[in-house]
Amino acid sequence: MTRSGFAAIIGRPNVGKSTLVNQVVGTKVTITSPSPNTTRNAIRGILTEGDVQVIFVDTPGIHRPKTSLGNRLNKTARASVDGVDVIMAVIEAGKPIGPGDRNVIATMLDHCRHPQGPQGCVIVNKMDKTGRDAIAAQLMAAHEAVALIAEEKGISEAATRVEYFPVSAKTGAGAEELVRFVQAQMPEGEYLFPEDEVSDVPEAMWVAELVREQLVRKTKQELPHSIHCRVIEFEWPHIIVEILVERESQKGMVIGKGGQLLKDVGIAARRQLPEGCFLELKVSVEPGWQKRDDVMDRFGL
Repeated sequence: MTRSGFAAIIGRPNVGKSTLVNQVVGTKVTITSPSPNTTRNAIRGILTEGDVQVIFVDTPGIHRPKTSLGNRLNKTARASVDGVDVIMAVIEAGKPIGPGDRNVIATMLDHCRHPQGPQGCVIVNKMDKTGRDAIAAQLMAAHEAVALIAEEKGISEAATRVEYFPVSAKTGAGAEELVRFVQAQMPEGEYLFPEDEVSDVPEAMWVAELVREQLVRKTKQELPHSIHCRVIEFEWPHIIVEILVERESQKGMVIGKGGQLLKDVGIAARRQLPEGCFLELKVSVEPGWQKRDDVMDRFGL
């Protein structure tokens, strides 16, 4: 009998959720960068081993929103935990558990309050950046935070069912134990995706995301939230990706001096695509798109 189900990964921006999904699935299915809120959609990475299939759901970081886009990202993240079998709340090993982490833990507990509901677990990520004592201290702090939040909510019994795992999404340390635990929680049922499929991301969206990943990495904190990428033509091997920014001044930043930055972005993205692909990049201005619901509806955000 086969088993299959969903495991949602939630956390503050930049705690390593996307890197963790890529690590456990064994290949790159979602983009990553050092900049917060790189993930904008619920991305599914699919791991099929033996008779078990787990669909890991990567989500946008839960944060205090400043724009309509931020509100939508939070709604996407919270909606992604509905109907799943495991909820994984990710925190960092080397940082204090702050209000943002407590908000994430509270979201997990709210959905895991019933014994018949999803299994909750706290992931202490980035263990490669700190020592063993610090990891142990963070696991203890996480346990105390979960118990306190559950008590405040009047669901103390739910805290007793939460499991804890230290991992390094970057190196893979601890990932195998985590995967085995998640697999054991999957209910009986037929596979939801073909055995050889690793993601449900449409090909056009994947190409656009590869371009956005490189833009975010190369512009660092200057532009990330102002960039949106979409494929406007896909006739293999010719692909045109439109890069949208909010102001004319940002257009020049994306293109770079003599067009060099845009050229570098195209080269880096093309390296991750099949050989023979012709990737063309265009930059357009869509004024204030992060605050315009009509534009975000058009973008599918």
